[in-house]
Amino acid sequence: MSEAQPARAPDAIEGLPTVRRRKAAFAMGMGLLLSVLDASMTNVSLPSIAKDLDQSAAAVVWIVNAYGLTVASMLMPMAAIGERIGFKVLFRFGLILYALAAVASALAPSLPILLACRVLQGLGGSAIMCLFGALVRHIYPPHLIGRGIGWNSMTVAVGSVMGPSLGAFILSFASWHWIFVFNIPLALIALFGLKYLPDVAPLQSRFDWVSALLSMSTIGLLIIGIDYLATYTWQALTLVVLAVCVGGLLIRRSSAQPAPLFPVDLFRIPAMRFALAASASTFSAQMATFVSLPFYMLTALGRSQMTVGVLLAGWPVGAAMIASVAGPLSDRYPVAILSGIGAAAMASGLLAIVLMPAGVDNAWLFAAMVLSGIGFGFFQTPNNRVLIGAAPRHRAGALGGLQATTRVFGQTFGGAVVAMVFSMGFVAGPLLGLLVAIAFAMVAVAVNVIRYRQAPHAGQNG
Repeated sequence: MSEAQPARAPDAIEGLPTVRRRKAAFAMGMGLLLSVLDASMTNVSLPSIAKDLDQSAAAVVWIVNAYGLTVASMLMPMAAIGERIGFKVLFRFGLILYALAAVASALAPSLPILLACRVLQGLGGSAIMCLFGALVRHIYPPHLIGRGIGWNSMTVAVGSVMGPSLGAFILSFASWHWIFVFNIPLALIALFGLKYLPDVAPLQSRFDWVSALLSMSTIGLLIIGIDYLATYTWQALTLVVLAVCVGGLLIRRSSAQPAPLFPVDLFRIPAMRFALAASASTFSAQMATFVSLPFYMLTALGRSQMTVGVLLAGWPVGAAMIASVAGPLSDRYPVAILSGIGAAAMASGLLAIVLMPAGVDNAWLFAAMVLSGIGFGFFQTPNNRVLIGAAPRHRAGALGGLQATTRVFGQTFGGAVVAMVFSMGFVAGPLLGLLVAIAFAMVAVAVNVIRYRQAPHAGQNG
């Protein structure tokens, strides 16, 4: 379907004035923290929900899956909607819907009603999450974008550390209902800061409902297929093939549009392709690590459950430590070098854990986790700098959706590969899972080597 060329009012100034920029960044940070805490705190509450609602563990896992699948399938359509109605309007809609759905989740008397509420929360969450890349692009001037990404990375890392402990603390004196109530104040704080967000003229083009349905079907079928590859292989492969076919129709339809919902125009930018490939690889490595490592530490290294929890915290601690450094560096030095070093450090930390004997002191294991987290953070900030900087300003909304979708796909794929390894019944399954994580990290290193060879003196543009 052909559309008229979209038009925008020109942006007078790139980035917001200093005072407003800080307030806008704080509002965005609250939304980001909201999305991070939801996943980690809800995971902790699942056993309590299962007991209270008299449901099996397999059934209550869908409390997480329903939310995650909704978010993943709606990111691209929500990003396109945000481009057409304005980022502020969509951010407000997402926060209000999320908060109302959180109240409904806390009051849900049964699992089916709770699942429906989680789908609504997922819709609100996707409206918030698809905007982070676009908001960074419009909040910060070009020379400070790396710093803005660094602060976002620190927010994610701190939230990742806080979430499980905070959830466990709430459950120690209150019911699981309060896990959902806790996020409501964060949504309200973000709403109060809404007025400071940048005013971006919307695209003057119709929303493509057909492409939206194709996009939702492609992502949904692909993620479900990948998730079930290990347990229902042939059925899952059928879903993956179907997703590829639907995706082909989506790409064909999008190729004829000037501002398509599925941003094929952004894939034509070489720097964007490299950054997306590297991002998918590192998020695959991250998820493969966090699926495999608890089993490896419990069985091969003989650590207790509590010790494993403390050791795993080393990753987000390392990511938080490096975030404030990686941001400014990504504004000054070639991204391929910085991201390559980060991916190599992540792989080195994981390899060190694999090579350590079972009797090694926990301090060394924690140090290796910190090194991996530092590598992950050092990779992500410069690489995201390329993703945000390479997209035209008028396509920042589409970029935000694509960035978030790449992250979700990478995490899903990494977890699915490890699940397949585990399902093969190898005694050394957790070890093989860690080797898979290392392999994904090395793919990211290779992508950055190729990226540097093609543009050795490129800085923030990759």
